[in-house]
Amino acid sequence: MIGMGFTGGSLYFVSENTALGITLASNVSLIICTAPIMVAFIAWLLNRKEKLKRSLLTGSFIALAGVALVVFNGNYYLKISPIGDLLTFISALMWACYCLILKKMNTRYPTLFLTRKVFFYGVLTLFPMLLLFPGHLSIHFDTSILSLPVVWINLLFLGVVASMLCYIMWNTAVKQLGPVYTSNYIYIVPLVTVFASALILNEPVTWVSLLGAAFILYGVYFVERKGYS
Repeated sequence: MIGMGFTGGSLYFVSENTALGITLASNVSLIICTAPIMVAFIAWLLNRKEKLKRSLLTGSFIALAGVALVVFNGNYYLKISPIGDLLTFISALMWACYCLILKKMNTRYPTLFLTRKVFFYGVLTLFPMLLLFPGHLSIHFDTSILSLPVVWINLLFLGVVASMLCYIMWNTAVKQLGPVYTSNYIYIVPLVTVFASALILNEPVTWVSLLGAAFILYGVYFVERKGYS
């Protein structure tokens, strides 16, 4: 359970959020979507009886190509940032490890119980990281912002929806479908982002992003149709 909190809680978020301050957001969006391939590869390394099927790899690379089209959206500006990109790979690796640990724990404990433990040990393992970055302890905190309704709404959304409910749903999916099959749906995230930004922020949907969406949907469908185990 400490391993779940460390991989899927503290280290995953710290590495990803730190990477966003160093490298391009497009780099992070693309690299983080390598998590499904990492899940499949690590599962194969740990248990050679589980074959690494060609259909899974083919569908994953098709979907990943679609993610690249959606993320860059015709502006193929790629700036390599070794530290930031490495941190993003670490973040994707930690999420893959979290899913595989979760698979083992799901057979022994209820989903809600495991979700509580992930956040508890995630917060607990964050404290030693403050010793590595002592400057965060001295940051001035303006308590007056807590009186703003928009702050409370955002905190409730992050805490209740983006954290609790999303982790419960993800953990349930891993329990029912397994980590490899569930992780395949990570490719859908950039697709949802494109259409949500169009509806909420009135951002245009280009033909490149639509082509990427088609690649993503076909890649995920290909894995489903061919099977993953």
